[in-house]
Amino acid sequence: MTELAIETHGLTKRFRAQTAVDGIDLAVPRGSVFGFLGPNGSGKTTTIRMLLGLVGATAGQARVLGGDMPRALHDVLPRVGALVEGPAFAPFLSGAANLRRFDAADRHAPPATRADRVAAALDRVGLAHAARKKAGAYSLGMKQRLGLANALLMPRDLLVLDEPTNGLDPQGTREVRSLIRSFAADGTTVFVSSHLLAEVEQLCTHVGVMSAGRLVAQGTLEEFRRSGESRVEVVTPDRGPARATLERLGLATDATGPAHDSDAAASDALVTARFTADDGIDAGAPPADAIVAALVADGVRVRGFAVRRTSLEQRFVELTGEGFDVVA
Repeated sequence: MTELAIETHGLTKRFRAQTAVDGIDLAVPRGSVFGFLGPNGSGKTTTIRMLLGLVGATAGQARVLGGDMPRALHDVLPRVGALVEGPAFAPFLSGAANLRRFDAADRHAPPATRADRVAAALDRVGLAHAARKKAGAYSLGMKQRLGLANALLMPRDLLVLDEPTNGLDPQGTREVRSLIRSFAADGTTVFVSSHLLAEVEQLCTHVGVMSAGRLVAQGTLEEFRRSGESRVEVVTPDRGPARATLERLGLATDATGPAHDSDAAASDALVTARFTADDGIDAGAPPADAIVAALVADGVRVRGFAVRRTSLEQRFVELTGEGFDVVA
């Protein structure tokens, strides 16, 4: 059984008549990079705040790094680095002074190594050159990096990052992605809340999707990509036999139409068949080459063949009914 860094059962948060988080069961494997997705107002930040003991749950249980939260708060939080709802720093202090201040507030942080750890954290996020600059003069992207540096002052088993690339330019975004990959390579579990699908696709091994306070999907990124409905497309003049073969293989065929390929003959038709993760190709039924072989064996002249899988964006829209930012 996979060991979990974060585990919840029926986790719920109500604010008077409003239910912000509705009975979610999260399972975040240790060592994973878990992308926590959802539209604004879907309950992502409230969930994170409950996991970190910043707000109490109305019902349900949450375990973080094996400890029941918030009862195990004092044992768990020293092993967790967090960047939630944007970093907040004293604008009149330098970046380095802000980090020293936060580090001094951590009873587990050894004072003797503070200066070295602050310097190393700033260097790792690319802010060594701005260590003495006042935080009030930092750009939004620099403040975001400073928040990441604060999360890295001590060794962490879990990093919880709320929109970690917010405000960063493309180069800064690539650097933060590289940092997150390095954390995971070192065995750190990374829990990333993000609204960027490109970021999730490039970074994450696992995905959870929130909608209106409910967890509507979770699993590996590959499972998420494969879920939902996809299509087999066959270009052939033998539309009737093609449909019969696809249906014999257990695929649900749609109405045929004209082939859109400029090279297709006037007699060619586009025959399509739908499948989901629970049937057809993804369930161990004939793979794509076997489908083509069956078509040919039945005398179908195959002049074009493709498998169109649901994109991550399409799958998100199917689950939540809302669009999503796909810009990196």
